[in-house]
Order: sequence, then C-alpha cells, then structure tokens
Amino acid sequence: MILVTGATGHFGTATIKALINKGIAASDIAGLIRDKTKAKELKELGVKLKMGDYNDYESLVSAFKNIEKMVFVSGNNLEKREKQHKNVIEAAAEAGVQFVVYTSFERKNETDSSPIAMVAKAHMATEEFLKNSGMDYTIMRNSLYADFIPMFVGEKVLETGIYLPAEDGKTSFALRKEMAEAAAVIISGNGHSGKEYAIGNMENYSFAQIADMLSEIAGKEITYKSPSPEKYKETLSNAGVPEDQLQGAVGFAGAIREGEFYTEKSDLEMLLGRKPTPLKEVLESIYKK
Repeated sequence: MILVTGATGHFGTATIKALINKGIAASDIAGLIRDKTKAKELKELGVKLKMGDYNDYESLVSAFKNIEKMVFVSGNNLEKREKQHKNVIEAAAEAGVQFVVYTSFERKNETDSSPIAMVAKAHMATEEFLKNSGMDYTIMRNSLYADFIPMFVGEKVLETGIYLPAEDGKTSFALRKEMAEAAAVIISGNGHSGKEYAIGNMENYSFAQIADMLSEIAGKEITYKSPSPEKYKETLSNAGVPEDQLQGAVGFAGAIREGEFYTEKSDLEMLLGRKPTPLKEVLESIYKK
C-alpha cells in the first residue's frame, strides 16, 4: 500500500489524484490526516484514511503499519519541523516502510548565510535522517511553485506592477500539481531509489520576464521595480504585514535574488513524460480575463 502524508493539503491531495489517474486502485492508497472534517474529498475518492500527527510518534507508527511505500510531504511548522520530520522518518522505519519519497527543496547555499536558512535547516536534516534510516528513498528537490507567484507580486499586480527585491534572479517555477504528479510517478514506479531529482521547469524566469509576460496578457505595461531589501522590508512593515510573514517574504526574495532556485537541469520532464506547463500559460490561467 502507498501512503501520502499531508493528504488533505494541496500537494498531498494532488499526489493521491495523480496516483488514481495512473491506475492505482484507491483501495491501495492511504492518506495520513489529522482532521477528519477536512477529509471529505479524500473519502469521496475512496482512499483509506489514517489518523496521525507529526508531533505524535506513536500515532505515526500505528498509521504506517502495513505501508510499503510513502510520499512524505514536508510539514509547514518551521519551528517544529525538524523534530516532526525526525518523528516521521523514525516511525516509518519502525513500522517497516520500505521506500520513502520526500519533498525537499532546491538550493545552492547550505550555510547559515542563506537568506532562507530558517527553511533550509529542517529540509537538510530530514534528508540526512532519511539517508541514515535504512529505508530506500528518493529526494525531490522542488523549486518554487508557480502557483505562488501571486503571493510574490501581490493581488493588484496588474494595477501596481511588481515590487520585489529579487533583482535579476531567476527561478525554475513549476506547477504544484505537476510536481505532485512527479511524486506519484516516482512512488509507483521503479528505478528511483537513491536518486535526488531536480523538480523545476525547463526554463528559469526572472521577475522582469514575468512582468513582460503579464504586460502581454494584460495588454498594458506592467512594471517591475527591485528595491533594496531594507526598503522592501520597511514598505511591508508600514503596510501592516505581520513580522513572520515579512521575514519570509524578504528571505525568499533574497533567495531568488541570489539564484537559490536557479537550476541548470530539470528532471521534471523526464518524470512526467512531457514538458512542464510553460510559465506564461500558467500566468494566463491566473490573470487573463
């Protein structure tokens, strides 16, 4: 049986749907959930639901029994994530899980000087936990979701333009659902054990290029301004953005600026068996009226 953690989240649900679309019977798929009230869609799909919490080791051991393969979707609690992930890996090994696919992230700088060191630490620790667990594994080094571009550019980008301290940094933005499909391909296929895959688009894009694409879509000029990180932080603070969100925005903008998500190769096309959706097509689906 294949289990997908974080099953009620966007990535987890998309992975389960991709597995079913690939012909895996719903009865051979399990979803790890914390809240049954959020599992209506999963129930309708017919997959088995298993209760478990990343903070509760024993609940994980119980949930992972009779599971052969697992897609481990990383948690979103930055403060607790390393400990939570250690629980997941150790519980999976204790329960007898044989193969784990982990959703990690693309990066270049693995030191404390990284603008997103607060995010990187737990991912890198989890990779080590996994490599030392005795289980077979695949690590997905996911780039940024193209779905998140509206978060970077703002809800009113077609009126205000893009204001982000990313300079000319480029990122291999790809759709979350296509990354999830790649996870389904890996967990249901063969020959992936021990691999680390670069999961991004075939091209890397700067926000200047994104502004040009949006200009074509909107039929008017969409500007791109890259302020200093200090000015950007001041602007967000004055706009009432909470401190934790502010730090995250500044950190990811800095990571983009420094090329942390730039990739010279991508394994996504190989895994999908087709080219990933071009970024302009993604933007048109969001912004074209």
